[in-house]
Amino acid sequence: MSNASEVPGGQADAAARYAYKASLIGSAHQFELTGEGLSWRLAGKSGVWPYADIAAIRLSYRPVSMQSRRFRADIENGDGARIAVLSTSWQTAALMAPQDHDYRAFITQLHARLAEAGSKAELIGGLRPRVYAAALMFLILVAVAISGLLIRAVATSEFAGALFLVGFAALFAWQIGGFVRRNRPRSYTFADLPEALLP
Repeated sequence: MSNASEVPGGQADAAARYAYKASLIGSAHQFELTGEGLSWRLAGKSGVWPYADIAAIRLSYRPVSMQSRRFRADIENGDGARIAVLSTSWQTAALMAPQDHDYRAFITQLHARLAEAGSKAELIGGLRPRVYAAALMFLILVAVAISGLLIRAVATSEFAGALFLVGFAALFAWQIGGFVRRNRPRSYTFADLPEALLP
């Protein structure tokens, strides 16, 4: 597990800044951990959230078709305003580049700053329980459907179809199963960040 206080002093300045492009159009979303709090600039707006005003952080794993390793942090302040930090950045129309090291360092340092400030922020990992339950139900329904088709294919000696279903089931389990496993709802502490939700 990650320890939020393990960023060496020589790397703290670099870890205190992070930027990514959420789309090809527009400027990058920029974040900096300052003495006053979390400074952000995005979509033509900017502000500083004192660390004591940050009410919650939710870490999650959010793969997309262009990038299978994408992580997300949703940060919410006491007024209910929310900003998102993604681990990938758009480079070209065909390239969404991962920023694993920089994202991990920034998120780790953010938790360290909050801990130092005595923050009472709620630290949440994974999907919301209702969304997670719906994802599990979908996974079960698909598994039942594939099992039924596989039994029928074997019973009718359609072995080519059976092999196709086995391959499809393996791919589905690897992609969707991994998403569900990583995004299990949980709470965590400043000293014990969830490895499954960090690159």
